[in-house]
Amino acid sequence: MISTALASRAEVLQSLESFIRENMDSFLRKVEDSWQPSDFLPDSRLDTDVFFNEVKLLRERAQGLSYDLLAVLIGDTITEEALPNYESWFHDLENLDRDEHTNGWGQWIRGWTAEENRHGDLLNRYLYLTGRVNMREFENSTQYLIADGFDLGTGRDPYRSFVYTSYQEAATNISHRRVGTLARKAGDAQLSKICGMIAGDEARHARVYKTFVDKIFELDPSEMMLAFEDMMRKKIVMPAHYMRELGVEMGKTFGHFTDAAQRIGVYTSQDYTDILEDLIRDWKVEKVTGLNEAAEKARDYIVALPNRLRRVADRMPVPKLEYKFKWID
Repeated sequence: MISTALASRAEVLQSLESFIRENMDSFLRKVEDSWQPSDFLPDSRLDTDVFFNEVKLLRERAQGLSYDLLAVLIGDTITEEALPNYESWFHDLENLDRDEHTNGWGQWIRGWTAEENRHGDLLNRYLYLTGRVNMREFENSTQYLIADGFDLGTGRDPYRSFVYTSYQEAATNISHRRVGTLARKAGDAQLSKICGMIAGDEARHARVYKTFVDKIFELDPSEMMLAFEDMMRKKIVMPAHYMRELGVEMGKTFGHFTDAAQRIGVYTSQDYTDILEDLIRDWKVEKVTGLNEAAEKARDYIVALPNRLRRVADRMPVPKLEYKFKWID
C-alpha cells in the first residue's frame, strides 16, 4: 500500500499497472471471442440475388425508424467515428507509463481502442445500407469532429480523465441501449441487436474505468475526491460537443442532436443525474476515509449535487423545436 501522504499520481498509476495487466482478460475480450461488424450485416460474398435481398430487407426495416431516432443514431455514429481523437487524448495523459508493449496501461489503451473501433465501423455500414442517410453530409460531420477535437475539462490528468470516461461510457451505454429498444418497437430487430452489442461493450468499459477510480480512491483518496469534484463543477460534456454540419457553427449541431435525444427519451438530464448517483454509490464516496479538509468539502459538494441537479432537471421542458439535419434528405 502506498502512503497516501507521499503518493504522487505517477506512483499510484505505476502501482496499478500490474493489477491492470493481471486482470486484462476480464477487462477486454480476446479477438477470437469478439463480435465483428460483418456478423450483423449482409454478407457481400453471397450469391448476388441473396445479398441484394438481404439489403432490401434491411432497407425496409429501416423505413420504420422515426426522424428523431434516425438523427440520434447518426449522431451516435459520428461520435463513435471520432475514435482517433479519443485514443490520442489517452496517449497525452501525464504519468501514464505505456511505452513497453507489455505495460498494463498500454495494453488497456490499445485494447479499448480496438474494441471501440468496431462500433463506428458497424453503425457506418448500417447507415449506408439503409438508403436514408446523406452519407456525404454525415462524412463531413465526422471529418469536422476529428479535425475540431474537443475540450473535456480534464487537462492531462488521469484522475479527472477516469472520472470522465466512467461517466461517458455509462452515458453511451444508455444511449445505444435505448436506441436499440426504440428500433425494436419500430420493427427493426436487427438494428436493436446491433445497438445491444455495442451497449454491452460500453457497459463493460464503464465498469473498467470505474474500477480504476475505485482503486485510486484506496491509494490517493484526497486527490481523487478533488478530481471528482472538479469534473462535476465543470459538468461532464460529451466528446461530440463540437459536432457540426457543413456550413453550421461549431457545436450548434450537437445542441440539436441532444434535443432530439431528449425528445425521444434516449438520453435526458435525468439520466445525467442517475449516472452521478450510481458513481457516488459504486465508489462509496460517503464512506471514503483519509481525506484532508479540502477533500472533505469536495465530498460534501458531490454528495449534495444530485438533489440540486434533479431540481434543475424537473424545471427543464422537453425540447419541442424540431431541426432539419443535413444528414437526412
